[in-house]
Amino acid sequence: MKKVLMHVTVVVCMIALLCCSAYALPASNERIYSGIDVSVWQGDIDFEAVRQDGIEIVYIRSSSGSNFVDPNFEQNYERAKAAGLSVGFYHYVTARSESQARYQAEFFASLVHGRDYDCRLAMDFEDLRGLSRSEINAIANAFLETLEEKAGSELVIYSDAYNAENAFDKSLTRYPLWIAQYGVAQPSDRTQWSEWVGWQYTSSGRISGISGNVDRDRFTEDILLTSKPDPNRPRPEPSAPGKSTISYTVKRGDTLYAIAKLYHTSVSALVQENDIANPNLIYPGQVLNITIHDDVTRICEYYTVQRGDTLYAIALRYNTTVSALASRNGISNPNLIYPGQRLCVNTRQDGSEPLNPARTYTVVRGDTLYAIALRYNTTVSALVQANGIANPNRIYPGQVLRIP
Repeated sequence: MKKVLMHVTVVVCMIALLCCSAYALPASNERIYSGIDVSVWQGDIDFEAVRQDGIEIVYIRSSSGSNFVDPNFEQNYERAKAAGLSVGFYHYVTARSESQARYQAEFFASLVHGRDYDCRLAMDFEDLRGLSRSEINAIANAFLETLEEKAGSELVIYSDAYNAENAFDKSLTRYPLWIAQYGVAQPSDRTQWSEWVGWQYTSSGRISGISGNVDRDRFTEDILLTSKPDPNRPRPEPSAPGKSTISYTVKRGDTLYAIAKLYHTSVSALVQENDIANPNLIYPGQVLNITIHDDVTRICEYYTVQRGDTLYAIALRYNTTVSALASRNGISNPNLIYPGQRLCVNTRQDGSEPLNPARTYTVVRGDTLYAIALRYNTTVSALVQANGIANPNRIYPGQVLRIP
């Protein structure tokens, strides 16, 4: 009887192993490198200690959006190279049109030109809110094709497992995949790709030389460039910024503020472009025209002064200061504003870090990640990655979440 049970157990284990391997996305080759990816979030990094802790490859965020350069880009690059690490760069795409995507690709190519990097340039396009699948893939293709042409470099796509299956289509599989999936023994094969060259397996790694959490990665040899860009290639300069107009159909629960934030524009611009009489009244099915500027350097959100308003009260409402409002609007006497006056109350540089990057939220009974993501205008996947959450359906009261 014991022999029969042992035989059955062996068979069951073999079947389980076969099933697991059948549903795992394989690595592109057997040579695996230990890696991390970093940005300003990791602060001051001792890359010599990082190397001594076994890390071989580091991906560095160079930039985001149309013009934002990571504040630690230069020092991370110089220190990582000095420590003898293999280096790659990634750009966080915020584009909402093909034209804007091409402009962001030119900006990225110009920024990394002339630098000695070892790994494929990476597209990090994960904020897909409000975009259809066809729009997502058109934007991604426009960015990648332009980057390939302007940088003369091989590329890789960074994506979480969900987007690699449901958002991106087969047209993008000509570029290899760097997949993000946490809490699993191997990445899922339910993607458009047949293999991975990079796997980000946790966002809460601990490494010597870095204070706090860092993304940990495994990379195959195929993440490395087969040949470096021609050093005599002229520096690509971004084209003159243009603009494009898209149509957006209002959905239940939409507000003009949320739509403006999503498309890097302002409420006042949407009101003017669509002849909206009451900014608080839009309805599902309404079609809005939205002008998307390639280079969204500064965007003003305007407020029209009402009777009884003071600059102090307006500053409190918009989480700014009286002096900032006075300076921004050329007000010589902060005690003198008048009804009907239009004030620029908030400006934003596209792709810039939030004013308070260390925002946190304490979970209360009944919360879900989806509801928290909606409240803070972010995504479930961003919350999962920022907090190293293995199961997005399992959070608990009292848990403190970092809001990206």
